[in-house]
Amino acid sequence: MFISNDIKYIGVNDHKVDLFEGQYRVPNGMSYNSYAIIDQKIAIMDTVDVNFTHEWLDNIQNTLGTRKPDYLVVQHMEPDHSANIMNFAKTYPDAKIVSSAKAFAMMKNFFGTDFEDRQIVVGEGDTLALGKHTLTFVTAPMVHWPEVIVTYDNVDKVLFSADGFGKFGALDVDEPWIDESRRYFIGIVGKYGAQVQALLKKAAGLDIATICPLHGPVLKENLGYYVDLYNTWSSYQPEEDGIVIAYTSVYGNTRKAVLSLAEKFKASGCPRVVVHDLARCDMSKAVADAFKYSKLVLATTTYNADVFPFMREFIDHLTARNFQNRTVALIENGSWSPLAAKVMREMLSSSKNITFTDTTVKILSALNDDSSAQLNSLVDELCREYIARQSDTANKNDLTALFNIGYGLYVITSNDGKKDNGLIVNTVTQVTNTPNRIAVTINKENYSHHIIKQTGIMNINCLTIDAPFKVFEAFGFRSGRNVDKFADCEPLRSDNGLVFLPRYINSFMSLKVEQYVDLDTHGMFICSVTEARVISDRETMTYTYYHNNVKPKPQTDGKKGYVCKICGYVYEGEELPEDFICPLCKHGAADFEEIK
Repeated sequence: MFISNDIKYIGVNDHKVDLFEGQYRVPNGMSYNSYAIIDQKIAIMDTVDVNFTHEWLDNIQNTLGTRKPDYLVVQHMEPDHSANIMNFAKTYPDAKIVSSAKAFAMMKNFFGTDFEDRQIVVGEGDTLALGKHTLTFVTAPMVHWPEVIVTYDNVDKVLFSADGFGKFGALDVDEPWIDESRRYFIGIVGKYGAQVQALLKKAAGLDIATICPLHGPVLKENLGYYVDLYNTWSSYQPEEDGIVIAYTSVYGNTRKAVLSLAEKFKASGCPRVVVHDLARCDMSKAVADAFKYSKLVLATTTYNADVFPFMREFIDHLTARNFQNRTVALIENGSWSPLAAKVMREMLSSSKNITFTDTTVKILSALNDDSSAQLNSLVDELCREYIARQSDTANKNDLTALFNIGYGLYVITSNDGKKDNGLIVNTVTQVTNTPNRIAVTINKENYSHHIIKQTGIMNINCLTIDAPFKVFEAFGFRSGRNVDKFADCEPLRSDNGLVFLPRYINSFMSLKVEQYVDLDTHGMFICSVTEARVISDRETMTYTYYHNNVKPKPQTDGKKGYVCKICGYVYEGEELPEDFICPLCKHGAADFEEIK
């Protein structure tokens, strides 16, 4: 595996392990990654599992030849990465050990010594010069142990990411990265989303060409894809639209209801329906799917005045990993005193931003006319937005969409004839109702203003309060003249041929420009409504809600420097260069203010 001329892979593959960390099935094994940075001085990055001591030491020797390592950098003390510290120390008695203070304390617990005479303690921003290569250390506490550091090489622009960006599976097995990486992240790191978010902000300021994790493949291509996924996972946002049904069934009646429900969801346009029998499936896959998709149906029997044990285990896994920002529906079955829905709701009571459906399905032993009608009501409730998105089933003249206009935030979509475009605005107003006229005001410097002036059409997408910050990054911090804002998605289209957003909106309206008013720096488009669809009944996001709840708060405590007023990125330094460009939102120095 080629990383760079100076950085070599010296890790191992494990095909004997069946359960990683004693609980996660790994049918394709695991890799334990280690790397050698060869310069005037040589640094070995982490060790491997205890079962591969000699193979790993052979890899070091075969890679270095007659040379010997000068340093062992220990980024993480979990035994699958640290088990061979003592063996390394004995083999290379002159080498120094580089790690965090907390890691050296853990070494004493594991090995009876903290290598006091050989240790180099590093913390945030500390460096280690190897020759032309300089390593910079970044603390990453609770990602996912408290002692973790990650390391950046300034020459080859490599981030050694510890357990970050890892996955299940050995490196000699060809399989998609995303599924096993998602299962790895949700299962192992999922509880620590806030800490991962903090690390991603630090990484945003680095010029990274390669990511070298401690498990799974080295990542070199399309790094933005992997970073975006980590941002989604660690902020607990749905990765895709779809419905997961997780169920248990004792005698088959709950299962029968679930299978009927799944077919109804598919018939009503749900883009993805995933069903898990919790008594038989891989629990970690069911948990990962619950985090992957936007909606979850829990269906189980009342059991000893509680829920069936596999359902309790499943919900415990969800809540332990900060399950949030989802729509949840409940189905209970019971022959004399159904209590499952009440118990499940209580188990999820500590989860943030859970929207329970109005419909709760109660099955008394087996489906009857009443419970079948409740299933149909649940389908109507969960699939309303899917029906509204499809051209052949949508109500395209639902002018109640106008009720969602307020001092909110909107994505205006357009098309320049070559690609779709979108931007964030907060200046949309209904000006008349006979006929219905909408005024949209856009800054003349925005590329969208230029497009709409030429084409005379646009779509207004009314954002909802569940829209994450990445929506505002995508449509508010970049120009559509320079980037394709819809390059990585398959857009949905209204009758006028323009895009409307598949998620995070409660309605959209297609507009035709009837009049233009020049307002010096801005232009006002007075438009008629040619199509209006209501997608959901979620609350419209207001400008105030965005600033109070969505826009990241700058982490300025104890720091000196400048903060970006647009996205909150912090530049630490005495003077902000006049030509500085924010690495997050790409705004210039004029949009920074000094930290007081």
